[in-house]
Amino acid sequence: MTYVQEWKAFDVKVADHIAEVTLIGPGKGNAMGPDFWSELVPLFGALDTDPGVRAAVLTGAGKHFSYGLDLAAMAGDFGKVLSDGAKAGPRTEFHDTIKRMQAGINAVADCRKPVIAAVAGWCIGGGVDLISAADIRYASADAQFSVREVRVAIVADMGSLARLGGIIGDGHVRELALTGKDIDAARAEQIGLVNDVFADRDALLTGARAAAREIADLPPLVVQGTKTVLDHTRRAQIEDSLRYVAAWNAAFLPSEDLTEATGAVFEKRPPKFQGR
Repeated sequence: MTYVQEWKAFDVKVADHIAEVTLIGPGKGNAMGPDFWSELVPLFGALDTDPGVRAAVLTGAGKHFSYGLDLAAMAGDFGKVLSDGAKAGPRTEFHDTIKRMQAGINAVADCRKPVIAAVAGWCIGGGVDLISAADIRYASADAQFSVREVRVAIVADMGSLARLGGIIGDGHVRELALTGKDIDAARAEQIGLVNDVFADRDALLTGARAAAREIADLPPLVVQGTKTVLDHTRRAQIEDSLRYVAAWNAAFLPSEDLTEATGAVFEKRPPKFQGR
């Protein structure tokens, strides 16, 4: 299948009906740059249509799952809309960029083969968007999670706000999204963000692979049908939320607070937000 190729942002292995997809960067902490966003759709589209794949494990290389959006690598996609005097043209282009990036996370959610996310270390921002599109989430004891976007003056627009309510409930989503706070694996398990916590990364992968094995040994079309039916009732609400936030950020993302947040990140200092 077409996933048997040299990916830049992923390592992909398939054996005994199980695909193992590993984020490999190239950004620090498997940060999500242009290659990540361009490769998600063809990769998970191929896994979706391959009858030889019945389940997938999604994890990150090294100590961390993902630091989230690679701000430096993606600066070119934000530049025009953030420039002074940006009007309909740049905002339309940016709206298209958001929709294209959303399509990548959607490809994970729409893959008919169950996806099991195995999270070790940090899972920040876009990383939470990604695991929210998975069917089952496991973590190692050292895992840390953060819907961090509000802290960098961005409304999360890749799926966390759309999907997390169905996973952890509205109250927990609001706490995470409105504070941008970090939570550890124990708290993530308590609120239902992850199904189980394992002692370390090796035990985590063993557990995720075992769950994938259990799924892969079941009738594949029935498993796919079960996932499709489970997804049906929430699909319209998720799609509506994604459309709305894409339009919102195309209109309102540019701000002095965003500039301040970006500068503070690179200068490693606390930001001072003015609401402008």
